[in-house]
Amino acid sequence: MNEQTRPATHRVFIALAPPDHAKEELARLLRPAYGTHPHLRWNRVEDWHITLAFLGELPAETVPLLRRPLAGLAAAHRPPRLSLRGSGNFDDRVLWTGIDGDLDALHTLATDVRTVVKDCGVAFEGRPLWPHLTLARARRGDRTSAAEIAEGLAGFTGRRWPAERLHLVGSNVGRSHGPIHYRDIAAWPLGDGEHTGS
Repeated sequence: MNEQTRPATHRVFIALAPPDHAKEELARLLRPAYGTHPHLRWNRVEDWHITLAFLGELPAETVPLLRRPLAGLAAAHRPPRLSLRGSGNFDDRVLWTGIDGDLDALHTLATDVRTVVKDCGVAFEGRPLWPHLTLARARRGDRTSAAEIAEGLAGFTGRRWPAERLHLVGSNVGRSHGPIHYRDIAAWPLGDGEHTGS
């Protein structure tokens, strides 16, 4: 890749991801909605994630500075045990499922992630943590689809699982008119709460 085609910035966030079996458990319930609501912009199941810190557009040379500190942070945190639960919508357009389980540990991990990022000199908007997975987005003017599906998922409670890895993720949001795609820039196993090295 030459200098002209290498992106000058990366759109970045730090997240946890449910394991495949947890995603499949919810995807099975969503399959009928995929057929009845094909006009929704459904997120790919493999891209489902719990955002801990959204960093936005970062200069490409800044991203590697986060690797070692985040690796050390991951090793110092035990995997929180979480589950997917219920559903709702933002602004009648964004369909989500909630997160249940060890939320204190999840919030502590998110706080520590944000501190490490700031210590690396990266400024970002510190949005309050509201743990969820975004499942789909309705088109403007469609104020019924997300609410209708959320109502059907309100009683959903998935099996509990350990969040085993911390992910530094890049996305193509704003770079194309197609679906949003995510890719791991790096990922690190969460540890036993005792190790602090990378």
